[in-house]
Amino acid sequence: MKNPLSDTVYHSRKITRRPDIRGDYFRDQTAIIHATPFRRLKYKTQVFFSPQNDHICTRIEHVLHVSTIASTICKGLDLDIELAQAIALGHDLGHAPFGHIGEKALNKLTSNIGGFIHETHSLKVVDKITRDGKGLNLTFAVRDGIVSHCGENFEQTIKPMQDYREVDDIGKRQKSSLTYEGCAVRFSDKIAYLGRDIEDAITIGLITIHDVPKIIRKNLGSTNGEIIDTLVKDVIKASKNEDHICFTDEKYELMVQLKEFNYTYIYHHPSIIKNNEIITRLLEQLYFYLIKTFKKGGFDQNYYHNTSMNLAKHFGNFIIKRKHLYEKSDHPERCVVDFIAGMTDSYAYDAARELMFPKAL
Repeated sequence: MKNPLSDTVYHSRKITRRPDIRGDYFRDQTAIIHATPFRRLKYKTQVFFSPQNDHICTRIEHVLHVSTIASTICKGLDLDIELAQAIALGHDLGHAPFGHIGEKALNKLTSNIGGFIHETHSLKVVDKITRDGKGLNLTFAVRDGIVSHCGENFEQTIKPMQDYREVDDIGKRQKSSLTYEGCAVRFSDKIAYLGRDIEDAITIGLITIHDVPKIIRKNLGSTNGEIIDTLVKDVIKASKNEDHICFTDEKYELMVQLKEFNYTYIYHHPSIIKNNEIITRLLEQLYFYLIKTFKKGGFDQNYYHNTSMNLAKHFGNFIIKRKHLYEKSDHPERCVVDFIAGMTDSYAYDAARELMFPKAL
């Protein structure tokens, strides 16, 4: 498998850096791991908001799963493991708090100014928001893989797009990455969460393992580890000597059945739906409060410094450091959604409490 563009393009950065012993893609890994958005992933929901249960999957665990799965696929297909690991570690840095329901809520709230898609926001995080607005200056290949990682589409076959594109101009979900490694991460994202979500649902009592269809337990596995092992081996076997990455017909059909089971009995479970409604209202309260605050304070640092609300102080600190990103923008209010998207679940929860609960006197 040979990627369609030149190595010069894939290794290029917005700001040229002198090479060092780590190599470009491993260097990107270290930049991502040391970035504060990566640290916050340990307090962001994957599916279940359960801050008191240490055994429920968080987004930092998810990206580590994706990294190891993608590494194994790349090892089996003789692809660049370090590139896949860098993409995997950075692919969800722009995810909103409370998982996909948080993303859905922010997308609805900002429909008049372009909406919110976590893949494109992840690119914005690594390019512009992190390091007080300086960005991480990652390689083209890693940035492309991050913005193209969409794990919600369940393709059986995927191969790199062939024509160069400016990654900065991407504003919607992409059909594919420009590298095979990016395609491997896209497959790994699906493999990583299907089995793990079943284990979490069993842990909190939504389902039992016997609720999972017998055909899936028999042919994919009864544990997350078994499901990952089965699907990773299938991808490697099916993709050998091909110009694309794919699942076999048998395993792809089983994976689709597993996805349908998860949606019916987990993601659309009444308890999850009820929680999602509460989370949506919580994020709406934060959004409208911060929009109102921004209209009053603008980029006046003193306004935020003198407010009595910690949420407003933190918001002011965020936007003043990144003033150059917003003050000449057609939609300077994007700073509100960028700030909320960076919140952990627990911080969003505490911020909402500050808004809606009176202080004891």
